[in-house]
This record gives sequence, C-alpha cells and structure tokens, in this order.
Amino acid sequence: MNFKSSRLPYIGVDIGGSHITAAHIDAADFKIVKDSLVRERVASMEGADVIIKAWVDALKPLIVSSGDEQVHIGIAMPGPFDYEKGISLMKGTKKYDSLYEMNVLGILAQKLGIPESNILFRNDAESFLHGELASGAVAGEKRALGITLGTGLGSASNCQGKTIDSDRAFIPFKDSIAEEYISTRWFSNRYKELTGKEIKDVITLMASEDQGIKDQIFEEFGENLAIFLNDFIDQEQPTVVVIGGNIAKTWDCFMPVVVKHLKNKEVVLKQSTMWEDAALVGAAYSWFQS
Repeated sequence: MNFKSSRLPYIGVDIGGSHITAAHIDAADFKIVKDSLVRERVASMEGADVIIKAWVDALKPLIVSSGDEQVHIGIAMPGPFDYEKGISLMKGTKKYDSLYEMNVLGILAQKLGIPESNILFRNDAESFLHGELASGAVAGEKRALGITLGTGLGSASNCQGKTIDSDRAFIPFKDSIAEEYISTRWFSNRYKELTGKEIKDVITLMASEDQGIKDQIFEEFGENLAIFLNDFIDQEQPTVVVIGGNIAKTWDCFMPVVVKHLKNKEVVLKQSTMWEDAALVGAAYSWFQS
C-alpha cells in the first residue's frame, strides 16, 4: 500500500508517564492536524483497566474509516517494551507496572475495532528523532543524534542508516549511570544538596531567587551533558544533534557550557523545533520509512 496517498489521516500517539497525547498526522507534510490534538492525564500507577480505558477514551474520537480502508496508528512508548509484539515490560519504573507482560497491542486493537496490523509501537526517544528528521530541526539530515532531557534521558541515532533507540540512559557515568546526572531528578537532588530545599523540576529552579545557585547547577549540568555527548558523538560520528525535552527549554542556561566543553566543534547542536509534536509525528512517520 502507498501509505502516503492514503485518504485517511494517520494517528500519532505519545504515551508518557502521566499522559497520553494523540493527533491526526498529515501524510503530505508530516505535521500535526492541530484541531485533532487530544491530551489526557493517565493514572499510570493504577490498575490495567484504568490505564487502558484512559488510552482508549483518548484515541476513539480519532478513529475514522472509509469503506475497507482504516486508520494506521503509530505509538511512541517508553521502555522497556517489546515494540514488535506490543507487550509491556515495564516493572518497578513507577509507571504502568500493572501492564507488565500484557499484550497491549491486542487489547488496544480489540477495543478500538481495528486490526493489530494497523498499530505499531516505537521507542519514544527514537520517535522524537524520527519526527525531527521528518519535519523538524534536522529535516533531511543524514547523520543525526536525538537527545531528550526530562524525567529520564532519551537517546537515538540515525547514523547507521535507520533511526534507532541508542538506549544510553543506563551506561556507566561517573559513580552511577548517565540518567542520574542528566535528568530532572539530578536537578532536584543537586538543589537539595546545595540548599536543603526541595524543587520539583527545572521550571521551579528557574523561579528561585538565588542566582548563584542556579548558575552553579546549570554549569555542572552543562559539563555533565558535554561529557555524555562527547562519548556519543565519538561513537556515532553525526553532523548534528537535536535536543528536546523540558530541560532543553532552558537552553540558554546550559548550552554555552556544553559548547565550551564539546570536543568536536564541527557538530552542530540544535534545539528542538517540534517539542512534544516530534514524538507524535515520528511514531506516525514510521509507516512511511524506518
């Protein structure tokens, strides 16, 4: 089937730790159809029935058909997850534990009334990079890396001919793993170490009044990110890196430090232009190419 000529819209879905976002994706320009966008909160630590119902309630209004033609859905999903079989492997991750070893693909297909073959799952960081390659900050690039900075650390690459999850969050880093130094959790922990006070996220840090503490934390974060990027760039040899996630919205606070410590000065660092839209587009774009 020539998916790009389909009369029906494709559906891109992003499933996060506390939400589901979905929208129709225009197959002509790989952009979100804005008036179709749905975003709902999901109680990800509740039972499977509660979680699945929230997902189905969000997706059902987007399901359309025409004759024997039905919509195709691409779902950006955090790991661990068996993306080919549609089986959740998340356990002890403080999200979706009740779905452990369940056939999410079969359940969703049955409840949405579409064939299993019309639903595919893709890693969320991989989907982010794929979306930015389709119509975002690195559109048309042949050798790119994608990094998402938020609750966790996502990483993906297309430097080997296709977009893949690089899964570098858990590589050894300093005295722990990379995600412990490059995530919202690190900001919260470091702020408490320095002040004895609690902050929820980077936005809360930005609102604090102690400029000296803010400068120190962003300086340290920039150094950590540069170390991480230097190894990733050395391994993959990209020409460009696109960075998204909520922490990337504070770009000017840490990027000068990253650039200062970056070994390969020829690699271009770009801020996401699509933000949350990237994963939606990237998941749906999977129907067009790898």
